[in-house]
Amino acid sequence: MASDATTAVPSPGPGQEGTAPARARAEERRSRRYRRDMRWSPYALIAPFFVFFAAFGVFPLLYTGWASLHQVELTAPNDMTWVGLRNFSRLLSDDFFWNALRNTFTIGVLSTVPQLLVALGIAHLLNYKLRGSMFFRVAVLTPYATSVAAATLVFVLLFGRDYGMINWALGLVGFDPVDWQNGSWTSQLAVSTIVIWRWTGYNALIYLAAMQAVPVDLYESAALDGASRWQQFRHVTIPALRPTILFTTVVSTIGATQLFGEPLLFNGAAGATGGSDHQFQTLGLYLYEQGWVNLHLGRASAIAWAMFLILLLIGAVNWLVSRALRKGETS
Repeated sequence: MASDATTAVPSPGPGQEGTAPARARAEERRSRRYRRDMRWSPYALIAPFFVFFAAFGVFPLLYTGWASLHQVELTAPNDMTWVGLRNFSRLLSDDFFWNALRNTFTIGVLSTVPQLLVALGIAHLLNYKLRGSMFFRVAVLTPYATSVAAATLVFVLLFGRDYGMINWALGLVGFDPVDWQNGSWTSQLAVSTIVIWRWTGYNALIYLAAMQAVPVDLYESAALDGASRWQQFRHVTIPALRPTILFTTVVSTIGATQLFGEPLLFNGAAGATGGSDHQFQTLGLYLYEQGWVNLHLGRASAIAWAMFLILLLIGAVNWLVSRALRKGETS
């Protein structure tokens, strides 16, 4: 015969009263920590970049702008005398500044235009299926990985007046030796050659990446219409690469504005003068000469800000051209 059995509910033992509320409070604390972690961890991860950018980017820019408004020497950087915009007004009547600006523009044109044209041609060749294409892609990037000092010193030997290989080759075809360093156009052409050699492969790989993003259907349609490879290049590849070409043009122009290492080392022991007659002194060299040779930190800061304003102007032109291209594509 079954008897009525009741299930006994165990009573909480000593120390177990309030375990559930304590567990709930611990879960709530962990939840709050998790929410705080999810909210603030991304900022903590990117904070080092902004700290270094503020220390080595924003602060030097602001301090240089402040120094450009003072008469200050590098030997006594804390001894500043307020002069306002006098350092900038002196640049407007400084023949050496305008000479450096002209040289920067000339070397920029002589180096940027051939560099991008050759890079475009190399990228077009590498875009086809070639045997050992990976080797050629690495080879064209080798000059970019070469030290600017090593590359420039080699080119100094190549462009030597008495024993340089360039003059030796010119002599084989009946030309007289050229004094590459002391001539105005010849020295600028030689410096531009160094820049072309170093940066052509870099731009070629950028163009190659852009070419590989062009749909193959466009080339197939053009081939069906009877277009030759040259016509495909002109009417398919070039229009598709217009944003990339604009990007490389702007970046190369900015690099030419800041050109420093090549003309400094090409000048040899003459220092930052850019030749005996300042014939290839760029803005970067003139800034260095004023600040670290003549020790005029205020004038050098004004030159630096003038270069910064030029770069802002280049950026504004890039934005306007990009906007015009986008409107042309949508219309």
